[in-house]
Amino acid sequence: MDALSIILFLLYTWGFGFGLGLLVKESKDFLEKNLMRIGIGLGAMITLGLLFNLFRIPLDWKFFLIALILLVSLRMYKEFKKGSFTSDKKNFPISIYSLMMLVLFSVTFYMYGTGAFAYPYLEDDDSWSHAMGVKYVAVQKTVFAGVGNPLHYIDPYPPTYDMLFGILHQTNDSVFWTLKFFNVFIISLSIIFFYFFVKSFTNSSKKALFATFALFAVPSYLSHFIWGIALTMPLFFVSFYAVEKIKDDKRWWIVGAVVIAATVTSSPTHSTYFGLFFLIYFIGRILVTRKFLRYEFLAGFFGLLLSFFLWWLPMALAYGLNGLILNFVGDQNIVNIAGTADKVYTLSDFFVAKSVNMINNPIGIGLVLSILTIIGVIFIFSKYKDFFRKKNYYMFITILWFIFAFYAVNAAKYPIKLSPFRAWILLAIPVSILAGESIHVINSFGKAAINNFAKSRMIIMITSLLILGLLGYGIITTSFVQKYAVNTAQWPPGGFWTSNEEIQGYMWFKDNIPSGTR
Repeated sequence: MDALSIILFLLYTWGFGFGLGLLVKESKDFLEKNLMRIGIGLGAMITLGLLFNLFRIPLDWKFFLIALILLVSLRMYKEFKKGSFTSDKKNFPISIYSLMMLVLFSVTFYMYGTGAFAYPYLEDDDSWSHAMGVKYVAVQKTVFAGVGNPLHYIDPYPPTYDMLFGILHQTNDSVFWTLKFFNVFIISLSIIFFYFFVKSFTNSSKKALFATFALFAVPSYLSHFIWGIALTMPLFFVSFYAVEKIKDDKRWWIVGAVVIAATVTSSPTHSTYFGLFFLIYFIGRILVTRKFLRYEFLAGFFGLLLSFFLWWLPMALAYGLNGLILNFVGDQNIVNIAGTADKVYTLSDFFVAKSVNMINNPIGIGLVLSILTIIGVIFIFSKYKDFFRKKNYYMFITILWFIFAFYAVNAAKYPIKLSPFRAWILLAIPVSILAGESIHVINSFGKAAINNFAKSRMIIMITSLLILGLLGYGIITTSFVQKYAVNTAQWPPGGFWTSNEEIQGYMWFKDNIPSGTR
């Protein structure tokens, strides 16, 4: 049954992405087209689930399969009418950079999977609450639970994490396995989605690969912790990918709106942060291009509007606006929301990655990545005139994102903040893009310097590989080794367990009582 759930997940996501591809001009790159269908389909499945839920259609895996078959059949019919299936034999171009990115994805998946299944229980406390929500969705087939319900991550909390996993749990008998496996798989997909987003953002596969290597290594980007943010961040990159693709086909705004609706109903803090990142992106591009971005605006506006009607309005009607806010921020000021692990950080917290770290949101960047980030900032500011060239808008936006995320991480001592310790995940995004830019600049400079002395292509290639090898070694030893240690360590079951005997008793039930016993 575990294999069935995996197959269905891939069918749901790729199939819904394939169906939505009917509306737009997709990439010609074989891997990009098909892998991003998974990301787009993930967002589409979630938005469809919220629609089903609103109209009281049971969140049953069979209804999603039926919807999938209908959508795929529609696209195949349309393609057949256009003669796409009978045209000349097509080639399937695959970029070497995309293949190298898949290696990073595989290592990430192995790392997170090894850590997640290193112990026979769910870690910390959030995961146990999510397990209750996932089981509720799997059995009740709704994410409406009503005022006063005891479920922490269902109604009025943004429900999409528990909804997705609840649907997947319907085709296997272990909520434990469902949470661990699919949480690991989805956060690992971040590597793929980030790569293709940065490729479109910078218009460079090489820069995208360098940036993805930085994200792969940086300790502060997602552990295998089980919480809603693990879904928000992959959707974060898919949303921006769809918005970026508007440059190729204006109809991508429709796809963008569908994915954005899912992104802003996945977690309170990082759905909010996504909105702020999107606003910075939108304003930054307007300043550079000196024109109003109509279709990018439509993607953001209708994505927010969809989320409002599918989730936030029903919750506001049920709880009242004040009740909804109190559920998320308690008695705190809405612009002064503290996190459970906030602190004032020092330089060593940024420059020195640690092998013993927080498990929900590890902190730290690492020495080499920190230096590369600083070089990236200096390089971009040295080319400040390029900010306002249309093709280089990504430089301006990346700097704005970096300034904003750096403030968000260090906001514990300021009156305006939103869970600063959780903002480390967000800081990893511009840090990775800046580090990727630096690696590209250093590599290009090294090759140009050697070219002045030796015109041999072999020598230039060896020089390039040596530079990249040294930088890669530095990043791995000062960032990734520490990240790997944290994510493959034995994590505790949480603070609410009173003793080792209690957790052992729970594990006895898990191993000896038939699944589904009341």
